[in-house]
Amino acid sequence: MLTFLYYITAVVLCFGLYLLSWIAFFLCYPFDKRRVVVHRISKWITDVVFGLPPHMGRDVVGVENIDKNQPYVIVINHMSMMDIMSIYPLPIVFKWVSKREVYKIPMVGRLLYMHGDIVINRSNPKEAMRFVHTRGLEWLKKGASVSIFPEGTRSADGEIHNFKAGAFILAKDAGVPILPVVVEGTNTMRKGRWMNWRNRVTIKVLPPVSKERIEEASIKEVMAEVHETMVNTLAELRANKK
Repeated sequence: MLTFLYYITAVVLCFGLYLLSWIAFFLCYPFDKRRVVVHRISKWITDVVFGLPPHMGRDVVGVENIDKNQPYVIVINHMSMMDIMSIYPLPIVFKWVSKREVYKIPMVGRLLYMHGDIVINRSNPKEAMRFVHTRGLEWLKKGASVSIFPEGTRSADGEIHNFKAGAFILAKDAGVPILPVVVEGTNTMRKGRWMNWRNRVTIKVLPPVSKERIEEASIKEVMAEVHETMVNTLAELRANKK
């Protein structure tokens, strides 16, 4: 019963914010090049989803590693659809790289459009990567960050698997730092059909990899360094929960 009431209340509140997003989109489109206002309303939507239950929520660690005036290529581990919603407390505007199947979800797909998120067709990987690179460069030049799951797909076992090079090539070509973010707890928000009412999600922002380091090192070296750091951080977050 409690789960049902949560869903109904969250849907009603989020739908109201969804309508507000459309109003903001049309009113602000001519001058809001990074779509900051729509991004802010989406943060409010995620605040409803994570903050409505009294014992759920998000703990953000390492915000001091973010320069609010610097665009980044954000790399984040991927365990659940909730990963996308989890990082909106970060104090920067970012655009997601999302598969086109997400675009078909009611309300969510329209929000992706309003955000300017980069929607790709994974059935043609080469074309998808070209599109991500082109659109990613456009947003980074405007001062918006680009958020990518470097594994390319959701992890079935919750561990961090091998990275693909696209995010790292984008950062190198754009001349921007890479911001690693590790998320823990999005895959335990439900217990079967019911909500896990005491679940908390931890978002840890790691020190960025400087554009100088990205420029001087090979893509493989940077990938390996970021992968190792994120794997170790995930292990630490899980150990601290026990």
